[in-house]
Amino acid sequence: MGLLRACKTWSTPVAQEERLPVPCCLCGGSRFAPSLSCEGFSYAKCSGCGLVQMNPQPAEQSVRGRYGEGYLAYELENEAAFLELQRLALADAGFPEIEREMMAAAAPQGPRVLDAGCATGALLEWLRGRGWQAAGAEISPSARHAREARGLDVRCMAVEECRFPGGFFDLALASHLIEHLNSPRAFAREIARILRPGGLFLATTPNISGFQARLFRGKWRAAIFDHLYLFSARALKAMLRAEGFEIEGVFTWGGLAAGTVPPALKRLADRAAKRLGAGDVMLVRARKPA
Repeated sequence: MGLLRACKTWSTPVAQEERLPVPCCLCGGSRFAPSLSCEGFSYAKCSGCGLVQMNPQPAEQSVRGRYGEGYLAYELENEAAFLELQRLALADAGFPEIEREMMAAAAPQGPRVLDAGCATGALLEWLRGRGWQAAGAEISPSARHAREARGLDVRCMAVEECRFPGGFFDLALASHLIEHLNSPRAFAREIARILRPGGLFLATTPNISGFQARLFRGKWRAAIFDHLYLFSARALKAMLRAEGFEIEGVFTWGGLAAGTVPPALKRLADRAAKRLGAGDVMLVRARKPA
């Protein structure tokens, strides 16, 4: 639990960047209503599909510029905590069952996994040790660390720029990535292309339909300048279905943040949030049809 308490959310200072109106990435709509007011920035909700987003939105070049050497230092500092959280999330999503399925169907060298936004490669290293063929994509200097310190196949570019072969991967992971992207639907489309038929996509992101988001509104800990989109389970499932995925499950966790309430109350809130599907973070398990 000490590791979990040490885990912090990366957040760059609010900057005066040029921002341009964009159509909703989910439904293409152009009508928006105010949603969350935060310190120095705000979110709007699409009047058509309800997706909460930063709109007007900073350009992709400005967004990428936020993830420099300081981001690598942050990832290294929190690496152990992040790995533990990712492993817990995978367990919630049925990873032992997924692993057995993928191992049974794989070539002798093992099933292929892609970690999109893999940071320092800690999760990929863990998966490689379990017999997976591991590859990653990461736009920050963390990619260099994953290659040099861990010997991993990690490309310092966005997944859409990697040009992986179609149908190449058995499993794709994206942990706390899609909320940072200018075009999360284009990303989901590329994941669908590079997964084999029957392959799985596990996407983890903050849950704006959870208890904490409803309670704290603009002061919610996931309503930060670096998050361009704040998905509800409904919106994320709709986006993945639009790109051809079948939804196998939604898993949520986190009732109240550590330190905000007494531990006993936090434990009760965490259990209730998980049982009701109203956790602070969610993982959607989606399959490319066979």
